[in-house]
Amino acid sequence: MMNRLFFRAAVASAFISVAALPLPAMAQAVRAQLRPVDQGWVARVQDTLAQITTLQARFQQIAPDGKAVAGTATLDRPGRMRFDYDSPSPLLLVANDGKVVFQDRSVGQVTVMPLDRTPLGLLLRPDLKLSGDVTVTGFERKNGQINLQVEKTESPGEGNLTLIFSEAPLALLGWEVVDAQGRTTRIALSDIRTGGSVSQSLFTLPKSED
Repeated sequence: MMNRLFFRAAVASAFISVAALPLPAMAQAVRAQLRPVDQGWVARVQDTLAQITTLQARFQQIAPDGKAVAGTATLDRPGRMRFDYDSPSPLLLVANDGKVVFQDRSVGQVTVMPLDRTPLGLLLRPDLKLSGDVTVTGFERKNGQINLQVEKTESPGEGNLTLIFSEAPLALLGWEVVDAQGRTTRIALSDIRTGGSVSQSLFTLPKSED
């Protein structure tokens, strides 16, 4: 039971919320000092994300304790995403209609969060920009990989999200979420397919079985 609760917490950390102990509203994220060449890469990353309409992939999630689980991810921008965890996991996550719904089918329990308060909100927003209410706080380009860290501009204490890209071709490989307690959850994507259409029935929001 304790392992399942820990796993559910890791899923929440990666997808539902990085918020826990926010700093006062006056605190703001510290912008990374980017060279002109780095700024060019940030602009390219932003454009690459914005151009993704649909994406289907396998994912592997690494929890803060190092345990790994896998599943299938489907994205339909703007606003829709589904994460199916492989059996025997009972977990399902669906984003649609401005909400993220996380379901533990073993107990019929459903958790709902506003999409714009989650890490997914950045990836799924229609006007995807890495500026304004989002601040780039870290950038690294090394060994053919780009790591771009962002935080909410007005509430950096909620944690941060690092987008991970391959450099050539420039493509999303996954992300890392660090919550307010410093716990890191990693999502790695593989067998990625972009473009095409996906069934909208995948994004029907689950309901509690109560």
